[in-house]
Amino acid sequence: MNLTENSNLSSTFNLKAINEKPLVVQVLVGILLYVNGLMIFTFLKKETFRETRYILFAQTLFVDSALMLLTDLTLMGSFYQYPVHIIPCYIFCTLMFLLYVCSPMTLVAMCLERYVAICMPLRHSSISTPKNTLIGLLVIWSVSFIIPLFVLIASFAYIPPGVFHQYVVCSVEIMLQVKWLADMRATSLQLLFIMMLCVIVSTYIKIMLAARSACSERKNSTNKGLKTVILHGVQLLLSMMQLITPYIEMPLWKVDFMLFVNVRYSNFILFLILPRCLSPLVYGLRDKKFYNALKYYAFCGILVCNKYKIRNGKPLEA
Repeated sequence: MNLTENSNLSSTFNLKAINEKPLVVQVLVGILLYVNGLMIFTFLKKETFRETRYILFAQTLFVDSALMLLTDLTLMGSFYQYPVHIIPCYIFCTLMFLLYVCSPMTLVAMCLERYVAICMPLRHSSISTPKNTLIGLLVIWSVSFIIPLFVLIASFAYIPPGVFHQYVVCSVEIMLQVKWLADMRATSLQLLFIMMLCVIVSTYIKIMLAARSACSERKNSTNKGLKTVILHGVQLLLSMMQLITPYIEMPLWKVDFMLFVNVRYSNFILFLILPRCLSPLVYGLRDKKFYNALKYYAFCGILVCNKYKIRNGKPLEA
């Protein structure tokens, strides 16, 4: 076999490997979107899930699903080199950036809710009211929108006039062409990450101290809350890694497109899909109340009707 044949075989193998990546990603994204959609449906169908922690969980599912969908569209656009107008691309990337920040902030709020429930059980019902929950959601979305909005305005301000009519392959790297803006974005995200990590670590320590001094009746509940905070901490670390991946991918974008595609797919699976798998685990499987209701609706109430009897045309509360 000569050198030309070896080169052709290598090119064919690389092309086949690249073409298989979108299929794998679509399967993973499809499965997670289905699971998250089923959980959101379960949350909406049950009035008993109007507690603060379940509302925050439902927001996490919504944000994660929207983020996966938008990021997947961007990934496919980069893979197939599909050009879009630069202004919609900027708005699209800003929306993704908003969801990037909102997701870990919601995790921090969930950790704080567990802290209040375990360390201040007598005040939990007065703090976790529908009004306070709504205020908390407004604060999360407002704070999450500050950095993306500033980046969007600054990006438009520094775009040369002729660029407004251009079509580009949309990606976050398009908005990070100005060095000081990219540095400002990275610095602000690092500070935000440090603050969120400090909150999660402090709640973990306080819950751990509460677990040591808890009576045997509350021991199981406290230890479960401790494990929940640990899982949220792992989610936060993986989610925040997704915020710095553009700075890893950007140098490769201009050097080797093949390497850029491989690194982007790896980052997509490790730092976007993997953290979103933990959300269904934390509440969908570990929370028995939610898991029972989820299992009922997953099988449309048919395969589990013997276990969950019907009263007045409605399933028993899980």
